[in-house]
Parts: sequence; structure tokens; C-alpha cells
Amino acid sequence: MMVDKNFSASVSGAGLGLHRSLLDKLNHLSAEDINFLEVAPENWINVGGRLGKQLRSYTEKFPFVCHGLSLSLGAPAPLNIDLLKAVKVFLRQHKIHYYSEHLSYSGDAGNLFELLPIPFTEDAVHYVASRIRQAQDILGQRIAIENATYYYAPQQEMAEWEFINAVMYEADCALLLDVNNLYVNSVNHQYDALEFLQNLHGERTAYIHIAGHDTERESFYTDTHGAPVVKDVWSLLQLAYSLFGVRPTLLERENNIPPINALLQEINQIMEYQTLSSSQKT
Repeated sequence: MMVDKNFSASVSGAGLGLHRSLLDKLNHLSAEDINFLEVAPENWINVGGRLGKQLRSYTEKFPFVCHGLSLSLGAPAPLNIDLLKAVKVFLRQHKIHYYSEHLSYSGDAGNLFELLPIPFTEDAVHYVASRIRQAQDILGQRIAIENATYYYAPQQEMAEWEFINAVMYEADCALLLDVNNLYVNSVNHQYDALEFLQNLHGERTAYIHIAGHDTERESFYTDTHGAPVVKDVWSLLQLAYSLFGVRPTLLERENNIPPINALLQEINQIMEYQTLSSSQKT
């Protein structure tokens, strides 16, 4: 398999997810304000006209990563080869070096547009890892898998961190560590987030996601990307840096998007934690 040995070399610092509603609001900023941007390729493949030109203006100005939504790595249906080929073209067109996907699935023959949980079993490890290897072969580079939120837990024969570690090892892939997803799952499924991080093979982390969530119900949280990052999630981010080193970190905000200055405050907070953690390592 051809693997991109420089998977983590092209992006650094603090980033932001780019959505169409932000296209006219971020164009006055530079890569010093926001170090990199992320898009879901499914939302942009074959998009031309004004929107296509706007996207090109951003990919020429900022480093980018791609975070997939619908590859459905755990699905019973065959892997979507046409999608992967289109993603490969998109990555090359825009000189994007990162591609990540959720460690979940989104349906069978059709797409339910939901992230559904994969059973944490040995059989599932082999099945998903083989599909990740197939995806990497087609793309010609290593991909990162993201620990996803899940609201029910079918067939948990191993801990979540054990499952993720096993998949990464067998697939020879990288990790997109989502610290908000980790926090939400730890509350909903009553496990220790610190123990999770301590046992995770976090040295494979390519980059990190951080976001807010719905806290209306005290003992059950929902991953919404629609609120500010909470204190406990900031603490987990700092812990991840201390355990695995500073990694590029991206703020996800997809709903209830606040004024740009509020987004920049959270991005600057990421930068401050990165600087602090780097200084403590020296």
C-alpha cells in the first residue's frame, strides 16, 4: 500500500470547519488568524460556479483538511469506490493532504445521514480494518479515523479504546481524536475519559477535533457542534496534548454559529493551550 509518510507535516496550529454560511465572513482573515480549514468533500465535489470559485479562493489561501461524512466504513454494503475516486480527485485538485472519516457507518444500501455505532468486536475490527486498507489503497495515502459519538452500544465485547487501537493497528491508519466526542461518550456511557486517553494509542493522532454539545439533560449529552466548548472538554484537550504532544486542532461549529469574533476567541484559546503545552515540554 502506498502510504503518505508526511501525513502530519502540512497542517499545524488551530483550525476551523468551513461551511457555506461562512464563505463571505472569513475572506478578510489570513492563515495567521485561522491556521487551517476543514471541509466535508461530499459537500463540495463537482460544485462549480460562484461557490466553486469561492472554495478555490480559500484553498489557495489556507491549508486544508478533508473530513468525510458518508464513506460508511462499518456498513454491510460494499465500500463506495466511486466516492473514494471522487475524493481522490478533489484532494489533488485543491492540494489537500489530510483525509479523515468517522469510525462508524451511515446505512446499508442507502445513506441514513446518521452516524451509527459499530459493534466493538474482534470480527468488526477485521472487517473495518480491511475496508480502511482498501480506502487507503485507492487514495494512495494513509487516512485518519475519528472516534465517533454513539447513543446505544451494540455488542461491546471490548472497551471503546481497545476497539479503536485494534482497528488502527490492523489497518495501519492514523487517528482523528475528537475530544468532545470522547467527553460526550464518557458521560452517556459512564466511563472514565482519563482512562480512555491513557490507554489510547494517541501517538497515531494526526489531528484533533474540539466542539460544543447539548447539555440540557444532565446525564445524557448530544453532540451538536452548536454551542461553545465547555470547561471539561478544554481540560481533556490539554490532557491530550500532555500525553501525545501538541497536534493540529480544529474547532467544529455547525449550528447556532456565533459572530466571527466569538469563533476566533475559541480558536485563540486553542492556540494558547498549544503554546503553553509546547513550552512545558521544553
